[in-house]
Amino acid sequence: MTRDSQMVWDSCLHTIQKNVSPQSFKTWFEPIKPIRLEGEVLTIQVPNKFFFEWLEEHYVPLLKKSIRQELGEKARLVYHIMESGAANVEAARSSYGAKTDNRPSADKDNEPVPGVFDAQMIKNPFIIPGIKRIKVDPQLNPSYTFDNFIEGDCNRLARSAGLAIARRPGGTAFNPLVIFGNVGLGKTHLAQAVGNDIVANMPSKAVLYVSAEKFTNQIIQAIKNNSVNDFVNFYQMIDVLIIDDIQFLSGKQKTQEIFFHIFNQLHQNGKQIILTSDRAPKDLEGMEDRLISRFKWGLTADLQMPDLETRMAILGSKLEEEGVDIPRDVLEFVCHNIKNSVRELEGVRVSLLAQSTLVSRHIDMDLAKEVIRNFVTTINKELSVEFIQQVVAEHFNVPIEKMHHESRKRNYVIARQLSMFLSKKHTNKSLKTIGELFGGRDHSTVIYSCKAVQDMLDTDAGFRDTVEEVERKLRMSLNS
Repeated sequence: MTRDSQMVWDSCLHTIQKNVSPQSFKTWFEPIKPIRLEGEVLTIQVPNKFFFEWLEEHYVPLLKKSIRQELGEKARLVYHIMESGAANVEAARSSYGAKTDNRPSADKDNEPVPGVFDAQMIKNPFIIPGIKRIKVDPQLNPSYTFDNFIEGDCNRLARSAGLAIARRPGGTAFNPLVIFGNVGLGKTHLAQAVGNDIVANMPSKAVLYVSAEKFTNQIIQAIKNNSVNDFVNFYQMIDVLIIDDIQFLSGKQKTQEIFFHIFNQLHQNGKQIILTSDRAPKDLEGMEDRLISRFKWGLTADLQMPDLETRMAILGSKLEEEGVDIPRDVLEFVCHNIKNSVRELEGVRVSLLAQSTLVSRHIDMDLAKEVIRNFVTTINKELSVEFIQQVVAEHFNVPIEKMHHESRKRNYVIARQLSMFLSKKHTNKSLKTIGELFGGRDHSTVIYSCKAVQDMLDTDAGFRDTVEEVERKLRMSLNS
């Protein structure tokens, strides 16, 4: 039977899925489309140059392994890179290096001075008319910076893209940058951090932050005043446009039409566009298809809820800025119970500061529990690492002390790795603390063990049943 490109790529995906996390597979491999197969050369389509560069930097060995399994040792992979809505680059490689001929757009010599406009010719919806010459107020919150945006696995891609844009606004492969995620995860902070960085280092650039709601209200006012052309002309002269909560444009046909023309002009002129949303572009309802397709031209990066260590870093850093010390066990307890959003974590910080400074109370476990009760319905009854070790040891019929030793016997290794995995999932202990409770191991061992267990969960149905049974026993202990 003759194999086509889809069959070969599906087989490659089967190998790849076993070797990466579900989130990485969804983000970096599901969007890839096979185009054609010519002998030992498979051509795949990727969304943009940044996507291509990320694959090259992080997944070369895996791609090399999977393609050679299917097509032999001489197999080659060709990337078909989509940019600006159309394919314009093909990069051929043998799965370990490629070159593209993308060229950054250069500024025109006779371009007017950016950031300064004549208000008699173009009306600025952000100022009172009548001033002859003005500089655009970026409408940014100066407290939103990269320095106080804590990086973790949950936001590393989006933050890295934001830093790259801040260095070369409009000159990267990710234009527009669409940042999406649930409420309170830092979308506005990150988007404005890019703007603040550009304002600080490139004062000639006209940067503007506006919420989708305000943008819509400005359009309504422009229509009433018969000044839509002035409105559009003003926005088309912005160098970096940041629009927050783009989902609120859904269902507003006239607003979308005007924004479509502004978007096209900015993008065509090499200006940077940054958008935030509470959902991915493909999930935006009531949005014109032509807009959604343009949102996909650049990079779409999601923000997820920070893990325990990142939440601890965020809260600890904010309290440290206020000159307030918090015991590590109290910090772990708070961050273990606040899991829904960074905004909730900020609320806890304010409450702890108020109690500490206004009524002169020390931040201890009793105060933390008191504050937490205002944010969560019930405080999780804490499982101890020691108890998890006991339950796992009984299930696998191994001595607990073997989990603390370097034994390589399979049963002992699996029991130890599963205990670490469950300790991270069900306790408020940091990776460092968990490692210390397993014979003085470091946090990297815990990370490796958790990944090994997750890989087995993704590929072994029998092991999943085992883990579910152990977790059932742990839940029973919580209710006893």
